[in-house]
Amino acid sequence: MAERPKSVWSSISFWRRSAAWVTGFAVVLLIWLTFDTMGQITMGTDADLQNGVTKRVPAPTVINYNIKYEMNEKRGHEAPVIGDKEPFFGKEWSPEEAAALLHLGKLTSQAKNCMNCHTLLGNGAYYAPDLTKAWLDPAWSESGPMMAMTGKETREEAMAEFLQHPSKYPTHARMMPDLGITAEEAKGLVAFLKHMSSIDTNGFPRNFGKEQGGTYAK
Repeated sequence: MAERPKSVWSSISFWRRSAAWVTGFAVVLLIWLTFDTMGQITMGTDADLQNGVTKRVPAPTVINYNIKYEMNEKRGHEAPVIGDKEPFFGKEWSPEEAAALLHLGKLTSQAKNCMNCHTLLGNGAYYAPDLTKAWLDPAWSESGPMMAMTGKETREEAMAEFLQHPSKYPTHARMMPDLGITAEEAKGLVAFLKHMSSIDTNGFPRNFGKEQGGTYAK
């Protein structure tokens, strides 16, 4: 009796070759994704901003620019739009000054454990408002209640005042505690919040512009 041919599906050599090809493809794909991701999250430079080059994570000197949040019809969600230059705390910051201020703000956010209550870039808690796009919140605009409440003339000054003396401005049932934030730390935190709002987070948090009353959504 002639021996029946074996099915390829029962061939050990077939599965060994398949496993080798799948593993090799997965390794190449992971390497490509790693380099692509690094390119996406690498912080831009001041020269990029000056030349109008859009980076997913702009340079620290983005604090010298006006930032808007507009609907991107192609992508189907809101995205940061960096506009013309504007003073930040009354001046234009050099790349070195902006980087140092941003570093101070990041360290302060960590030292004061902001993520114990807030969410930053998807990390943290949900007890207090998400801070990822806090700089863009209309409440801090010229027509918003916070600027009038604090008596300040600019968004950054109003935010810094609130951070230093939150108990003076009860805005929610869950009041922010007084964390002993100094004037310089408050300035750094505001810079950190402004920079964070300029990061293209693929529409996160979802519908932020619409939730804030449509000021930045179209």
